[in-house]
Amino acid sequence: MLALEIKAREPNESVDSLRKRGFIPAVFYGPKEGATAISIDALKFDRVWKEAGETTVIQLKGIGDVKEILIHDVQFHPVTSIPLHADFYVLEKGKKIRIKVPLKFVGSAPAEKAGHIVSKPLHEIEIEVAPAELPHDLPVDISNLANVGEHITAGQIKLPPSATLISHAGDIVVTIIEFKEEKIEEPVAAAPVEGAPTEGEAVAAAGAEAAAPKAGTPEAGAVDAKKEAKKDTKK
Repeated sequence: MLALEIKAREPNESVDSLRKRGFIPAVFYGPKEGATAISIDALKFDRVWKEAGETTVIQLKGIGDVKEILIHDVQFHPVTSIPLHADFYVLEKGKKIRIKVPLKFVGSAPAEKAGHIVSKPLHEIEIEVAPAELPHDLPVDISNLANVGEHITAGQIKLPPSATLISHAGDIVVTIIEFKEEKIEEPVAAAPVEGAPTEGEAVAAAGAEAAAPKAGTPEAGAVDAKKEAKKDTKK
């Protein structure tokens, strides 16, 4: 079993000073344990955290009796992701614990090879289990999912002997969805309205209108004078 050495934290020591010495502040508590401030070697904690996560029982040694705990919460630096603080939950001997355990999908679904989609709506389920049998994760074998609509529910997942499923047994944790390729429709040009000018005619008309002098301008007056002169000549 994984273990961590802990030390009592001095009440007057700042957390910044503690971290500069290579430790992180932490606290443990439980149903029959009052909250106790402690410190842990930062490097050792980081190694245990990466291996254990929040679903592996760990022993705390160094203060009183050896305590079996779960890592309940870890605070990280927003930039460096270095652990800054940890909460440990002390397990009560002889009592089951209720906890959400992550699912580990294993195998390859034949339906996925056929081009369909493996959808995983759930990535963890809740169980109640004896601490000694608490699994780090629960395997879900998807190698038998061959056809669209086939699925696995929470009630089909194998649990440790002492475990009871708390999540709804009918909850679907993985299912096969048919892959449908979306067709992109080409834009359809609007049919011309009967009697309406064609695009070329409309452009020509617009050009002629733009070229014609506007009424009231000198250019328009000159055009009118030429028209009158032509009329006089014909007479």
